Amino acid sequence: MKLGVDVGGTFTDFFLTRDGYAPQIFKTLSTPEDPSIAVVTGLTDIAASLEPAMSLAEFAGGLETIVHGTTVTTNATLTRRGAKSGLITTEGLRDALEMRRGVREEQFNNRYTNVVPLVPRRRRIGVEGRIDRDGKELTPLNLDDVRVAIDQFREAGVEAISICFMNAFANPDHERQAAELVRAELPDAYLTVSTDLLPSIRFYERVSTTALNSYIGPILAHYLDQLRSRLRDVGFDGLLMIMQSNGGVMSPEIARSHAALTLLSGPAAGPGAGLVYVRAHDLNKCIVVDMGGTSFEAALVDESPVMVNEGEIDRHKLALPMLGIHTIGAGGGSIGWIDEGGLLRMGPQSAGADPGPVCYRKGGELPACTDANLVLGYLNPGFFAGGKISLDMEGSRKAIETHIAKPLGMDVETAAAGMYRVVCNNMAQGVREVTIKRGFDPREFPLVVAGGAGPIHSCLICNELEIPLQIVPRESSVLCAVGMLMSDMRHDLVRTFVARLGEHDWDALEAKIDEMKSAASEMLEDEGIAEKDRQYHVKFDCRYLKQYHEVSFVVDDKLIAARDSDAIREAFHKEHNRLYGYSLDDGDVIVEIINVRIQAVGETVKPALGTTEATDTKAADAIKGNRRVYIPEDEAFAEIPVYDGAMLQSGHRVEGPAMIEQVTTAIFLSASFDCVLDRNNSFALYRKGREDLVETALKGATA
Repeated sequence: MKLGVDVGGTFTDFFLTRDGYAPQIFKTLSTPEDPSIAVVTGLTDIAASLEPAMSLAEFAGGLETIVHGTTVTTNATLTRRGAKSGLITTEGLRDALEMRRGVREEQFNNRYTNVVPLVPRRRRIGVEGRIDRDGKELTPLNLDDVRVAIDQFREAGVEAISICFMNAFANPDHERQAAELVRAELPDAYLTVSTDLLPSIRFYERVSTTALNSYIGPILAHYLDQLRSRLRDVGFDGLLMIMQSNGGVMSPEIARSHAALTLLSGPAAGPGAGLVYVRAHDLNKCIVVDMGGTSFEAALVDESPVMVNEGEIDRHKLALPMLGIHTIGAGGGSIGWIDEGGLLRMGPQSAGADPGPVCYRKGGELPACTDANLVLGYLNPGFFAGGKISLDMEGSRKAIETHIAKPLGMDVETAAAGMYRVVCNNMAQGVREVTIKRGFDPREFPLVVAGGAGPIHSCLICNELEIPLQIVPRESSVLCAVGMLMSDMRHDLVRTFVARLGEHDWDALEAKIDEMKSAASEMLEDEGIAEKDRQYHVKFDCRYLKQYHEVSFVVDDKLIAARDSDAIREAFHKEHNRLYGYSLDDGDVIVEIINVRIQAVGETVKPALGTTEATDTKAADAIKGNRRVYIPEDEAFAEIPVYDGAMLQSGHRVEGPAMIEQVTTAIFLSASFDCVLDRNNSFALYRKGREDLVETALKGATA
């Protein structure tokens, strides 16, 4: 048995695979005060619901693997509840963390203030010592200055310490000396050394990432200790793996020392899972969207999930490889409100899991997206979570009337429709961020829809972006938990290697690559990955001479072995042209290498989703009634059929508009789409009139 666990802001999702049984999905409300409580609650509920029934100890003891994704570090950063931190850095540079790159994000907003650093100035201490850009020592490290910093940290009760020196990527000796002293004097403090975490050029990015790692490190370490303790108490002694932001998994030991790898890791499993589902239709690219209770994530997959080498969390720079996921505050709990100009807005404030939307009957007073969906007929008040939760229709209507309808001078249903359209438009804009802004046409990609609320909104998103094909997996509501069991071990290493391509020292470059592969191999060895299951992918970060930003691209090992600079240069030109619409390959422009990267992948055994033959029954047999539902294309309500999603099988076809209900999600098939179930029993929604898509949609059912 293997279990994927995705801890979200509102729900904790579980995906269970067992030999000889169909995969199963489960959900339980999250416990933000201690997320491990919801994990154990979920295990208890799963054990009780299995057939044949199991005790909790029997179930937990039978689990071979748990892959766990957590938002603990993300939430700690966003809510400023991280550890009390200190920074030791090069003398004269302690303000780099606050100065950043001197860029003002909102140029025309004079009231826009700088982000408050995670380490206050009084606990950022500069010490004497300097390394030049080539790694040569200019000034020895003053260990007395380091001792003074340690004494100040001890007096202030600092819990976590970061060490980041100028040009340490070229020579880490000073950082290692300082780290040795800190470990001896403050053995209980959480310590991050920049060259252990991110040994690459650019001081601000490195110091910001290092400070983030220390800020959240003790929080994650404490959570992992709690989680492992609770799992041991219920009888689990299998393999526990932690999801990271690059779409791979890692051991808890690596997660403890590299906590920043889990920032933004919550939705990182989704894109890989989305690719699995579209491959049933002979496709190798997609847009994956995931609408949860608090947020909405969008990511692009083009043969593999699109990666970026840096990002931000709450305006703090994070320079670690991660999936290019764009997140906005647009979830089922997103609260509707009227701004100063009298315009309707949705989010980013969220009702979360507690108190949740008004209809949850847990004390919520402000109207949320879920309340609007209930009023519009997209949710069945007696069948939410399979009937476990009875939704309060009158409460939702009253909240919308009080806070939205009356202030805007409209009736409740019109206000609810406005809330629905605004949140869908927000999500469509989120999809544009990962497609159009990166040079991709969203109309060329099928949309894979995830999250409990995602399939209610996906048709309107597709109408806005002219996307003709959607795939809603049967496991849509727990797609990230599914993706966790589909993920490989993955480690990204980077080393700075500044040289002009073609004029560089090939021996030095190959030695650098071999050293990185060796380090990555040791990590995979420690995680139990056999040598035959290890793969290594080389990337270069290059730029045209005098450019500021680099372009990262894959370099074939054969080109490196052949020392073919011309072919590598051509690969750079091609990627630069794809990203920016031009390249300088027709002149004598010099290409410069900045960083060399290695992505080490350890292949894991993945569960099969299972396929079925097309049924000869009729989809109409799954109709369980009719319901009054709002049709956006007509801007009016209509009585439409409601299908029992559990009864629909491979090969069934459903014409829109219609509702398809499952225990963990509902699909709104708008008037613009029809649907067919593929061989994975996923719902393939294709635009009416696009007969050319019918064969693609049906392919999964007829293959």
